[in-house]
Amino acid sequence: MGRETLQQWIQTVSQDMGRLSRPQAVTLALWSFGMAVARSCGLTTAPAPLAAILGVRESAIRERLRDEDREAAAKKGANGAALPVETRFAPLLRWALSWWNGERRLALALDATSLSDRFVALVVNVLYWGCAVPSAWNVLPANQKGPWEPHWKRLLGLAAEAIPSDWFVLVLADRGLSARWRYQEIQRRGWHPFLRIHCQGCFRFPNGRYQPLGSLLTGPGVLWSDRVIRFRGAPLACTLLVAWTEGKAPWLIVTDLPPDCADAAWDSLRAWIEGGFKDVKRGGRQWQQTRISDPERVERFWLAAAIAAVWVVSVGGERKRPNR
Repeated sequence: MGRETLQQWIQTVSQDMGRLSRPQAVTLALWSFGMAVARSCGLTTAPAPLAAILGVRESAIRERLRDEDREAAAKKGANGAALPVETRFAPLLRWALSWWNGERRLALALDATSLSDRFVALVVNVLYWGCAVPSAWNVLPANQKGPWEPHWKRLLGLAAEAIPSDWFVLVLADRGLSARWRYQEIQRRGWHPFLRIHCQGCFRFPNGRYQPLGSLLTGPGVLWSDRVIRFRGAPLACTLLVAWTEGKAPWLIVTDLPPDCADAAWDSLRAWIEGGFKDVKRGGRQWQQTRISDPERVERFWLAAAIAAVWVVSVGGERKRPNR
């Protein structure tokens, strides 16, 4: 990869990431390009391929990238405004959706992942070609007390700004993210929740009495779906899917789709999240070695990492996509 490829990437980031100043667009392009080529997010490694391509010292590239990561008051020059990361989520998601080529079906996955032992990232991911591309996120201190509900609602709202209202959107989440309010918030956006739940708790049929969810788990080989009522105190009408494959733990999933229109196997799409985080951590850009201690700095860093993921996944997707 040479200077021409880098210049093309700078132009792409400038066009597709919305209203950025020229310095902001160039720095984000440099950061993401360096991460993708070096397979590392570190300031000691990502600048190396950029310096070789541009014919400048690594220290000069490193200082430019470091300045982007500083707070607004500490930035250099007239363009020393901190990049408002949340305003970039909608352009980032629109960019990803441009790969769909007329398809109007989208799978999102919600995930809460630990970043080293200092942070928890709440992330809305776009699922595409076996990968999960972050499209909206909020980074919190790992030991911070308080509800996640306001953060998740804001992230879903920011993602909704970029998704056309006539798209079919399936939103998947694991058992720790299956709260009633989340189910209803997804519905409020006109999307379809597809939330895996724990085997504890109760349900009832519309005209029946509550019974344990465990009563449905009679053994491997179970594949069942029906309309039920969940939650005693605040009843929620939904479709319950049960799938138990030999050698695996049973899956219980709630959704608002009719039983004959939903398939428990869709939950396997969430496994693509692991591929996305492998790219950020030990299998790719070595996030686990970071020394960053400020959550806001992590959020700014993740913008460059997400753009790097967009590039890598889009290039791979073009190679996998059949000729039309």
